[in-house]
Amino acid sequence: MPHWIDTHCHLDAPEFAHDVAAVRARAREHGVVHCVLPAVEVAGFEAVRRLAHAFGDSYALGIHPLYVGRSQESDLARLDAALTAHQDDPRLVAVGEIGLDYFVPELCSSPLRERQEHFYVEQLKLARQHGLPVILHVRRSADMLLKGLRAVANGAAPGAGAGDPLWRGIAHAFNGSLQQAQAFIDLGLKLGFGGALTYERAQNLRRLATELPLDSIVLETDAPDMPPHWLYRTAEQRSNGEAQGRNEPGELPRIAQVLAELRQQPIERIADASTASAGVALPAIVPLIRAAPS
Repeated sequence: MPHWIDTHCHLDAPEFAHDVAAVRARAREHGVVHCVLPAVEVAGFEAVRRLAHAFGDSYALGIHPLYVGRSQESDLARLDAALTAHQDDPRLVAVGEIGLDYFVPELCSSPLRERQEHFYVEQLKLARQHGLPVILHVRRSADMLLKGLRAVANGAAPGAGAGDPLWRGIAHAFNGSLQQAQAFIDLGLKLGFGGALTYERAQNLRRLATELPLDSIVLETDAPDMPPHWLYRTAEQRSNGEAQGRNEPGELPRIAQVLAELRQQPIERIADASTASAGVALPAIVPLIRAAPS
């Protein structure tokens, strides 16, 4: 059975509160050997850390743009303190989920637009300071994310050798242009693809998935969000009593099968390449996977 890494899932979400151990066990039965659990706010830092240790997975600490409205300026200092406190924890692998969201209307105008941009740049600086990769939320914000990455990289010594990438990490749920994709790749990031890839109407995303180099792609579920098409129910279906399916990390192999069909490549090739790319994006997961029981 191919082995998979879910580079982005929220096992601390309320949807999993009653059966998270069973969810993780089902994923393992489907070959998902490792999950990366990004935090979305300071209040969730301990939960993702605890879950990562409980299940042999890894975690990231950060403040999501959708949560900046209820975050305090002092939360940036609390993030810095948490990154320092857990700097020797091998399961802390990135700063995330951080980024920018220009899809939600209230985040596109003052004061929240400036606030999320401030939190994004400050968290990039913390990632730089602590020598960690980043996991980026990208929603109609690719150009501004790239601007921030370049500005912070140019404003601080990266501490890397000649030829090393400016950044490591993942542009999560990427759905921009080919030019934007190449810009992220040129900076050293990988691009996350998940359930959205399974919708036939997602023509731009599917085109990207076939045109991009395979070694630039990592796989993710964003569970419980971003359900693949076989779990999605329209508003009309829900009003008729059909329940919306819950996305889980165990859906990853089936999502990967869609990618394999789009690229006309063997599923084993997709598994090997996406696992290797995840290790490049988040180097700290490599020894964790090697040490995990088979």
